[in-house]
Amino acid sequence: MLSNPLKTLTKKEWLLWLASLAAVIISNFATNDLDLLTLISALLGVTSLIFAAKGSVWAQFLMIVFCILYGIISFRFHYWGEMITYLGMTLPMAAWSAITWLQNPSEENENEVAIQTLNKKHIIGLIISTIIVTSIFYYILMWLDTPNIIFSTLSIVTSFVAASLTMLRSSYYAMGYAANDIVLIVLWVLASLENPAYIPVVVNFAIFLLNDMYGFVSWKKRELEHALIQ
Repeated sequence: MLSNPLKTLTKKEWLLWLASLAAVIISNFATNDLDLLTLISALLGVTSLIFAAKGSVWAQFLMIVFCILYGIISFRFHYWGEMITYLGMTLPMAAWSAITWLQNPSEENENEVAIQTLNKKHIIGLIISTIIVTSIFYYILMWLDTPNIIFSTLSIVTSFVAASLTMLRSSYYAMGYAANDIVLIVLWVLASLENPAYIPVVVNFAIFLLNDMYGFVSWKKRELEHALIQ
């Protein structure tokens, strides 16, 4: 599980990864206000997503670093919901996901995490916990007078669902993150209307969306192959 994930990338995945990195770099350098922190976090985020598509635990290690950097970026714009979500929820859940992924390697390929099919217990638990977490965070966001509170709350919902599905090793984790990407694109478009320096962040999450969709297709393909073997 801890082997070099770059060695397992296919030509198509190398192309997707390098094209994503290039798009991130170009979009960030195209602005008059280059923010190094935004650039680094985006590069780490893209790399984490391509590794996640392969089921590599290194994706979770990179996600932990990404959460820290993104939390700082959100703090600077007073997006308290994003900061609290990524530092207080997504980061520890990524750490826990790393543990569960390490403990559950695939029987077919020990470099990949085993995919788990959700049962009724998982789904009910996820729904209940999502309602509780959303309610708590919504009042925290209100208390902090968070800008664009509706989209910030939606970001919390989608982030929690995505992180939970990642921890549960479900192929639908990528759909959760794709939904979160869409919310964040809207959130940072609103921010960039006030400060154009945040336009690269919008582009970054658009690229994340593309990679998350690939992750879903990749996991579903692997899930189908495993079912045929069984």
